[in-house]
Amino acid sequence: MTEQAATRNERKERTRQALLEGTLALASDRGFAALSLREIARSAGIVPTAFYRHFESLEDLGATLVDDGVTALRLALREVRRNSDAGLTDTVRFVFDQVGPKRDLFGFLTRERHGGSAVLRRAIATELQLIVRELVADLSRVRALDEWSPRDLEIAADLLVSTVTDGIAAYISASSREAQHIIDRTVQQVRLISLGMGAWSPPKQR
Repeated sequence: MTEQAATRNERKERTRQALLEGTLALASDRGFAALSLREIARSAGIVPTAFYRHFESLEDLGATLVDDGVTALRLALREVRRNSDAGLTDTVRFVFDQVGPKRDLFGFLTRERHGGSAVLRRAIATELQLIVRELVADLSRVRALDEWSPRDLEIAADLLVSTVTDGIAAYISASSREAQHIIDRTVQQVRLISLGMGAWSPPKQR
């Protein structure tokens, strides 16, 4: 690659990143569904037609933000499970370690999870459901849960994921003084769920 081509690619990547950051800033006031392509382009200092050099549509830009947040987190969690013996507590703390440097992004995703853009709601819900399914696979390998049905495992996994996502939502809006307390509380909630799972016996199938 020539130096000129490298410089051109660097400029393109900077503009693409500016579009993503501009979207996060604008959406913090009004939500993604209320934004126009024109104002997003203006936030990055480009004309509207130049937007399409970076994204196919506003939906494509939104999907990229979901990928940068929830999808990246799901893949990171997959690697943690593959390469370590991390338990639930360590995994929860790992999640917050990933969220911390991307508070603006995860704040956006938390709002849009129940926001006005149906496209983003579906994309976020799909990624969260994939996290639940992968957690179900993990739980199915726990010897103490051998008698649990797939439905029981899914309910437990969904409860764990919902607890952590609620913790993330609280963490995003918390002050720096409160942030560690929220992490510790979420860890304790997950521990309590885990203890309850160990003490619960599924009803016998008739």
